[in-house]
Amino acid sequence: MPRSMTAFARITHDHPWGAIACELRSVNHRYFEISFRLPETLRHTEMPLRELARAQLQRGKVDCQIQLDHSGNQGPLDANLNLAKQYITVAENLAATMQNPAPLSAHEVMRWPGVLKELEVDQEQMQSAVTKVFQATVAQLLDGRSREGSKLVAMVVSRLDAMHRQLALVRVELPQILAHQQQRLNDRLAQLTSGLDPERVEQEIAVIANRADVDEELDRLEAHIDEIRRVLKNDEPIGRRLDFLMQELNREANTLGAKSLSATTTGVSVELKVLIEQMREQIQNIE
Repeated sequence: MPRSMTAFARITHDHPWGAIACELRSVNHRYFEISFRLPETLRHTEMPLRELARAQLQRGKVDCQIQLDHSGNQGPLDANLNLAKQYITVAENLAATMQNPAPLSAHEVMRWPGVLKELEVDQEQMQSAVTKVFQATVAQLLDGRSREGSKLVAMVVSRLDAMHRQLALVRVELPQILAHQQQRLNDRLAQLTSGLDPERVEQEIAVIANRADVDEELDRLEAHIDEIRRVLKNDEPIGRRLDFLMQELNREANTLGAKSLSATTTGVSVELKVLIEQMREQIQNIE
């Protein structure tokens, strides 16, 4: 089933030393592009995670944010007292230059960078945990993209059905439209062609009727519709192929309008282009 490129996923895994939260946001993009926001302690995991994502996602712009929270760890807290004293000294020196400075609290000092020592965790254990939560979040993202993709497919199919009905309308009325046009030409020529070679007149009428015949355009439109239905059943990325087919549909709809001989074919051409544009907007989100 085709997948959308728009989705959101977030998963949190708890561990004795804290929690890992992974968040993925995906939007449509011509190619695959992923950006990471990671704590410095996890910077070394970026390339392996990037390769894992590339193996499962072919298109879309993805933003990944991974956070570590050690507040729930079961180990003892420790502080870098030397660094804290340096902070306090600087703060007191700054306070001496100010009027009525706010009092400095120990709780505030604890929030300054580096004062509280981070719990030491085995790096291999940390990387394994991050990889697992990332894989689970990607799986959740894919589920969301699949659900959204099924809705997009249903919308596209409904527009294809509407196009098929429009083409059927032209098929039914086309013989009558061509006969009416030929009668008009015969009537007009009867007023203007006294003394002309009847055989030559017949040839010219045949040329005009052939140029006005849209049967070939109808065949190509139906062929493109059948191809889109076939492509929608594929599991691999199909967005670019569908975008190309939308261009071909639009080309044939324009030709149908240019060769129009009646209000019916003109109206059908306009309606086809509206339906094609509605599909094109949604197809931009299909992977």
